[in-house]
Amino acid sequence: MGKKDASEEGLRSPRYYLNRELSWLEFNDRVLREGLNPELPLLERLKFLAIVSSNLDEFFMIRVAALKQVESSEVHKRDPAGMTATQQLRAIRRRVRRMVQEHAQGLRSVLNELAKHRIQVLRAKDWTDDQRQWLRRYFQREIQDQLSPMNLSELDSLPLLPGLRLQIAALVDLPTTNPDTAKTGSLVIVPVPSQCKRFVELPSPQGVQLACLEDVIAENLDLFYTGRFIKSYTVFRITRDADVPIQDDDASDLLINVRQAVSDRSRRAIVRMEIAASTATELIDQLCQTLQVPPEAIYRIEGLLDASCLWELIGRKGYAHLRLPDWPPQTPQDLLGHENLWEAIQEHDVLLFHPYESFQPVIQLLQEAAEDPQVLAIKQTLYRTSGDSPVVRSLERAAQNGKQVTVLVELKARFEEARNLQWASRLEDAGCYVLYGLAGLKTHAKALLIVRREADQIRRYVHLSTGNYNERTAQQYSDIGLLSCDRDLAADVAALFNLLTGQSEPVGWNRLVIAPTGLRQHFLDLIYREAELSTPEQPGLIMAKVNALQDQEICQALYQASQKGVKILLNVRGICILRPGLPGISENIEVISIVDRFLEHARIFYFQNGGHEEVYLGSADWMTRNLDRRLEILFPVVQPNLRRRLIEILKTFFADNVKAWRLLPDGTYQRVPCQGEPIRAQEVFYKQAVAAVREAEQIQGPFRPLARPQQQ
Repeated sequence: MGKKDASEEGLRSPRYYLNRELSWLEFNDRVLREGLNPELPLLERLKFLAIVSSNLDEFFMIRVAALKQVESSEVHKRDPAGMTATQQLRAIRRRVRRMVQEHAQGLRSVLNELAKHRIQVLRAKDWTDDQRQWLRRYFQREIQDQLSPMNLSELDSLPLLPGLRLQIAALVDLPTTNPDTAKTGSLVIVPVPSQCKRFVELPSPQGVQLACLEDVIAENLDLFYTGRFIKSYTVFRITRDADVPIQDDDASDLLINVRQAVSDRSRRAIVRMEIAASTATELIDQLCQTLQVPPEAIYRIEGLLDASCLWELIGRKGYAHLRLPDWPPQTPQDLLGHENLWEAIQEHDVLLFHPYESFQPVIQLLQEAAEDPQVLAIKQTLYRTSGDSPVVRSLERAAQNGKQVTVLVELKARFEEARNLQWASRLEDAGCYVLYGLAGLKTHAKALLIVRREADQIRRYVHLSTGNYNERTAQQYSDIGLLSCDRDLAADVAALFNLLTGQSEPVGWNRLVIAPTGLRQHFLDLIYREAELSTPEQPGLIMAKVNALQDQEICQALYQASQKGVKILLNVRGICILRPGLPGISENIEVISIVDRFLEHARIFYFQNGGHEEVYLGSADWMTRNLDRRLEILFPVVQPNLRRRLIEILKTFFADNVKAWRLLPDGTYQRVPCQGEPIRAQEVFYKQAVAAVREAEQIQGPFRPLARPQQQ
């Protein structure tokens, strides 16, 4: 496949692209590989296996559901890889069934190994007679009154079965006038209470012994049907279509529409049914007929259903020998030696590299701003935040202290709608001015602006980030933030909030680049410029780190740059539809993906620019939705030392030979071989953060962490 082929067919040919859904499944497979990795401690492996399960849940709720909608609409549009919706669904089913089988085998292996460390998950067949009797008493005392068995065979209308909840199904010999039911047995459904822990701990002198809640319920169903024969029972779980569009053209109806969308999810079509592999055929047939589940949507699971419950085991206290050593977040190196946060930001821009460096300075900045009489106003975007957010509490406190507080709460953030509705209401009650975003766009930008009166002037402080204002995920996701009071950057952020509040139309920007108005073209211009400046003597260089590369126009520009000799290094965590390594097309493009203890989430972009290097951070991935249908920001890092640091961070990612995977032209991934000295990027970053703190302690004596100054 050479340049002639490319020129004849154009760079839009399906042969040059991978399917996005299958690419995402390859990412989940890389997560699964960590769960199967015998070099990892057992509870770490269990963590990755739990993530694989929850990842698949969301994949079916959104991506599979969307494809089924397209299929049922009889729209025959093909994706960039040339596949129809029906072809994609078939390929997904084949790939997922293989993944589910490997996942079950891996989980069984890890649980068997855990048993050697006195942590046992016992299924019903493993119970002793004494344990069975104890669990029966426990069931009668703690569980039975919470249950509501439903005889679906006798109900005129089906009760709503929520998605992602465990259910017990049984065929019971109950009195009926229906001859078909009399022959097969009445279909009974017992929802497993979601408020109960998934594992019941048995009294045991032999370490921790746990029984699965669903087994305890199923084995004691006879207490509801005394004298009746239970022909068979099973455990199952349905996944519903959650791809519900939210109409936001009329702001007055947005709250109603969001609440309606959250409610509608519980009533949407079933796109998957997971069921115990040992289930009798007649029980599966009854369930499918009753719930209207097509046979292709059934996934038989060997062992435990819904492995996300494993967090109950992962989080158990003790067992440090079964976990990786903790990496507590360090004081950011740009704040070392500074006791006053405001003065530190005045002196220089501050780079925050989470979770190696603490997210606490962002929280502290908001807490101090809420109490500081010199602070006049705070403006912030909120996309996803934690359940008990100190960020929200600080904003409430600031409003109560009489400061002008403006918060854009993105109500359309998927699966966060209900929580964000609550935050919006709380913030309004506290006196904040709350916005719900822009019509037709999700606000995905991460921005904070604090206006402060100081001795000689009004100064604006900004925080921009690649990640959300969520102190919990900041300990699990790798993100980068910037604290600055640079005049041009702060003026742009102020203009951004004026745009969000409807006070102005988009204008020229000093530093920021905004989607959807200019970000796509800016990226294309940067790529084209690199191609134009590239020479055989000094080839161009692009390094980019994103979560996903799905936009076809960006891919085409990268292909063209590759053909001009530009070396392109891409660190793409998940979806990547670009095929690297195609002769004459993408032979200068390398794509790696890193899966390690932290979720890679930062977006960093480097352009060599003929020796005048430029580095950008941003909130957007190279996806069509980010470039065209979301409000996103991209901002340059102009301070030379920070720019150099980001370049070294990118180089370290591309040097990783321990946790990195390389994308092959056929869409599969292989581990980057560990040749020479092992380099594990995340470990390098953490050691650097620790070393910076130790060096500061040696130079300055005992280090005093930043603390809120006492108010006079």
